Amino acid sequence: MGAIAVAVDKTGENVVPTVVLMLKELTHRGADVHGVATPNSVRRAKKIEEISIENINSSVALGHNLSRILSNDRPQPVLGDDFALVFEGRLFPSPNLSEVDQILEQLKGNLWKNAEDILTELDGSYVFAIVQSNKAIVGRDSIGAIPLYYGENETLCAAASERKALWTLGIKNVRSFPPGNLAVMNAHGFTFHSIKTVMQPPVKPMELGMAAERLQELLLNSTKERVSNLENVAIAFSGGLDSSVIAALAKTCGAEVHLVSVGLEDHSEISHVKAAAEALELPLHLQTYMLEDVKRVLPKVLWLIEEPDVVKANIAIPFYWTAEVTSKLGCKVLLVGQGSDELFGGYQRYLRIYSQYGAAKVRDVMYRDVVLSYETNLQRDNQVCSFHGVELRFPFLDHEVVCFSLSLPVSLKIECAENSLRKKVLRRVAQNLGIPSFITNKPKRAIQYTTGVNKALRKLAREEGLSLRGYVKKSFREVYPK
Repeated sequence: MGAIAVAVDKTGENVVPTVVLMLKELTHRGADVHGVATPNSVRRAKKIEEISIENINSSVALGHNLSRILSNDRPQPVLGDDFALVFEGRLFPSPNLSEVDQILEQLKGNLWKNAEDILTELDGSYVFAIVQSNKAIVGRDSIGAIPLYYGENETLCAAASERKALWTLGIKNVRSFPPGNLAVMNAHGFTFHSIKTVMQPPVKPMELGMAAERLQELLLNSTKERVSNLENVAIAFSGGLDSSVIAALAKTCGAEVHLVSVGLEDHSEISHVKAAAEALELPLHLQTYMLEDVKRVLPKVLWLIEEPDVVKANIAIPFYWTAEVTSKLGCKVLLVGQGSDELFGGYQRYLRIYSQYGAAKVRDVMYRDVVLSYETNLQRDNQVCSFHGVELRFPFLDHEVVCFSLSLPVSLKIECAENSLRKKVLRRVAQNLGIPSFITNKPKRAIQYTTGVNKALRKLAREEGLSLRGYVKKSFREVYPK
C-alpha cells in the first residue's frame, strides 16, 4: 500500500523534481520507503528528503511512497527492460512473489499488449504506471477500488493517488481515472483506451435458493482470497446484514477476526452491535466519541477526501475512526461491505424508482451505481483509511461477485415496491450461514445516522448559525483556502 505519482513534461524539461514534489504531498499514504525513477534509473530512500536526484534527468518519471502492509511488500519503483514500473494495490489471489514482481514478470515482451493482459486477466484492486523513453502507460482495474486521479496544464500531464498532488503542480481540472482503462501520457496529453470495464450482463432467471447458494460460494472465495495472506483482519462492523455476512465468512477463513464499531457515545445502535457480535461469537472493539471529537476530526477528514461533500464527510468520519481503531489493534487490513447496497438494492431510493418506473429501470440504476461506486464511495474510503496505514479490501466487489450479482433478476433483490428490507438473495445467504434473524431482518440505516455523526455535525453547524452544507464548506475552505 502507498502512493503513486507519474508525470510527463510536455516541453521536454526534467520532470524528476516534479515527481518528488508530488510524493511529498502524499507522504501520509506511505512513509516506509520513497522512490523515484526514470525509464533507466531509480533512486530510493527511507526519508523523502534524502532521495538523491542528481544526475537523473528525464521528461517522464514516476514515483512511489511505500506503506509496508505485508512482509514481502517491496520498495518501488522497479526497473524492467528500458522501462520503470510502479504497482499500487493487490492481486487476488495473492501471488507467491510480491505484486510488483508478478507484474514485472508479466510485462516481459510486448509492453502494451502485456499491460492490456494485466487488466483483462488479473483480478484485484490496483493501479499501475510504466514509464518509457518519451511516454507513460497508466492502468486501473475494472472496479476502481484504488484511487487514481489525472490532469494536465500547458506544460505537464500527471497522475497520482490523490488530487492534492496534482493541485500542487497548478493542475486545477483534476478528474478520476476511469476504471478498466489504459492511458498513454506523452507530450500531447492523455489518450485513453477502454480495456476491461464492468458491463451490464443479461438477466439470468434463477431460483432464489440456487442463486443464494452460488452467491455464497463466490463471496466465500472472494473473502478467502482477501484474508489468505493475513494473520489477523478487522471488519468494519455495524451489526447489519453486509458486515455480518463478511464476518461470518471471514471467521471460516483462518485469520483472527476483529469486529470494529464506532459512533457517538449516545448513538442508538450500541446495544444491537453488542448483541450481533455476541451472536457471531467474535470479539468486538467498540469505540465511542463525543461532539468535540467530531469537530476536531472534520478538518482532517475534509483534507483527506478533498471535497466539501456533506454526505461524503458524514460517512468519512466513521471510516476515519474505524481505521484508527483498526491500526491501534495492530491490524493492517480492514474488510468492508461497500458494494452490497448497489448490487442488491439496499438503498431506499431504489424502492421509489421501482414503484414509479418498474424493475427494468431500477436494474439500470443499480448497474450505474455499481459502475460509479469508485467515485461515490471507494476513493473516499481508501483515502481516509490510508492515513492510518490501513488497507481496505472489498469482498463484495470481487469481479466475479459483481458480474454474477448484476445478472440476477431484480425480483431476487427487491421483491416488490413495498419491500422495506430488500437484498432478498443476500438475506438468504445470511440465513444459510446461520446468522440470527434479528440481524438478517434489521432494516438498513445509513452509517451517518446509526453512528450519530450526522446529528453531531448538524449541532455544530447550528452553533455557528450555519446550515450543515454551509458548515462543511466553511471547514473545507479553511483546509484548502485556494
